Amino acid sequence: MACGVAAGPAAAQTAAPAPQAAGTTGVQFLPRFDFVLGLDHLVSDDPRFVWDARFGGEIDLVDFGRGRAAFAAEYQAMLGEQYRPFDPNQGNYTLEGALSARARGVELGGVFHHVSRHLSDRPKRQAVDWNMVGARVQGAVVRGRTTLDTRVDVRRAVQRSFVDYVWEVDARARGRVGVAARTAVIAGGGVRVLGVDGSRDRGTQYGVGGEGGVRLEGRGAAVELFVGAERRIDPYQLEFGTGSWVSVGFRLVGR
Repeated sequence: MACGVAAGPAAAQTAAPAPQAAGTTGVQFLPRFDFVLGLDHLVSDDPRFVWDARFGGEIDLVDFGRGRAAFAAEYQAMLGEQYRPFDPNQGNYTLEGALSARARGVELGGVFHHVSRHLSDRPKRQAVDWNMVGARVQGAVVRGRTTLDTRVDVRRAVQRSFVDYVWEVDARARGRVGVAARTAVIAGGGVRVLGVDGSRDRGTQYGVGGEGGVRLEGRGAAVELFVGAERRIDPYQLEFGTGSWVSVGFRLVGR
């Protein structure tokens, strides 16, 4: 999962799968599923932002060799300490559908991106959500024990409620270097540029985040331990602005 530099949760970022091996023919149905389950402890001056929990996954519905159709979903729960030690105040959903084609080690495709943000244990009648469509470029480079995954999305809003978002550029990179048979050093980061319509008396918004840590691999999954820092756009869905914090956390990921 990429660092969450989005206004809401960022969809789980899983490694781009390689094209079908030479000699493989036909269409493969449900050939890949990756999951992510993580929890970050945030060091912030705002008591609403103490824990950031996420669960999600990405599945390839169909792989036809030269491309694939994929679906991703993520649920994010934000917890603070306003009313009790573990006080859930947000529940956010991200859904994505993508259709891509592979060419010379790079995937090019179109994406439908939906985010819906909700309050937990607090009243909210105002809908906060948006739909975007756009293009995606992603790829993976493997050199010995080093793996680098990159992804860039360019999207435009086609529906929105409450928010002033018009377009966005979301770029992410994630690297892994093996240091032992089942141990690797990891690092990742992301930048988000969000264009707005001016109705909230603000200009283009910028979010950025980065993290580093260690990955321990088991037989069927891996655990990642990390520390990071982030500047997030609109961390509370009924307010417009940015929030910054450092974090320490873990995530369980499919191999």
